[in-house]
Amino acid sequence: MKTLVLIPSLMLAASLAHAQVYQFAAALLPAATGATGSGTVTAVYNQGAQTLQLDINFSGLSGNTSMVHIHGPTATAYTGSAGAITPHPYLPAFPAGVQSGTYSQLLDLTQTSSFGSAFVSSNGGTAAGAEAALFAAMMDGKTYLNIHTTTFPGGEITGFLTPVPEPSTTAAVVAGLLGSFALVRRFRSASTR
Repeated sequence: MKTLVLIPSLMLAASLAHAQVYQFAAALLPAATGATGSGTVTAVYNQGAQTLQLDINFSGLSGNTSMVHIHGPTATAYTGSAGAITPHPYLPAFPAGVQSGTYSQLLDLTQTSSFGSAFVSSNGGTAAGAEAALFAAMMDGKTYLNIHTTTFPGGEITGFLTPVPEPSTTAAVVAGLLGSFALVRRFRSASTR
């Protein structure tokens, strides 16, 4: 009987732990000596909907934005450089020629236009191949957002996207496990009476 109670609870906890929504975040810090900008980026990948929600805040750039995109995959996690994954020179609808701003955009990853053409070509020539490669690189810590400026054409601020545990999923898994243990304890105490 104990096993029959424990298995569904563990299955629920496991399914919640493998939710199809993944969040990534990075602080955008100076990438070159003399760069003055800073910012933050969050990226929410919805595997079921095949979308990537990007939210970027930046300020204090020493030059005007000239290019903005996600790069990857790097050879080693959280270090190095790589080509652009997303469209070149700008993410869709990114504010061009500014020193500060915000950006919020939902990318449809079923469309090859959400990726740079070279990235699509090197990943099977399809949006599905590019999406799979992007997700793998993000999970491996091999993607970074780079804001290039007129003062620093190679990139003024940058940050590697890092997976962030989703609080609601973590809480649900913990609650499921605690509930399972409570039920097992209850059945143990009932069977010893």
